[in-house]
Amino acid sequence: QVQLVESGGGSVQAGGSLRLSCAVSGYTGSKNCISWFRQTPATGRDWVAGIYTGNTSPVYADSVKGRFTISQDIAKNVVYLQMNTLKTEDTGMYYCATGAPMWAVIERQCSRLTSAEYTSWGQGTQVTVSS
Repeated sequence: QVQLVESGGGSVQAGGSLRLSCAVSGYTGSKNCISWFRQTPATGRDWVAGIYTGNTSPVYADSVKGRFTISQDIAKNVVYLQMNTLKTEDTGMYYCATGAPMWAVIERQCSRLTSAEYTSWGQGTQVTVSS
C-alpha cells in the first residue's frame, strides 16, 4: 500500500518561500500522478500542482503559476513543492496525493483529476502566510 508523508510546512511572511516534501513509500513502480492540494475551511480542497511520474511534466493551477515549482527525486522517492513569493491566500493545509485510476490519468491528465479520484493521501502539512 502506498504511503505518503508530507513535511516542510511552517509560518512565513508574505513574499517568503517554503519547500514542501512528499515522501512516497510502498510504490509499485507504476506511473501515476502525484499532486499537491491545499485545503482551507473557506475553499475546501483545491488542486495546486501535479506531476506525472512517467515523464515528469509538471502542471500548475493558475493561481500558483510562476511562483510554485513541483519536482521529483526519483532515486529518493520524494516529490517537492517549492513555493516562492508566497501570498496570504496560499495559507492552508497542504496534502500530497496519488493513486488515481490509470484510465482517468490517461484521459484527463494530472491537472483535471478530482480529489475524489486519488486513493492515497498524506497527513498534510500546514502552511501559514502572514501579511
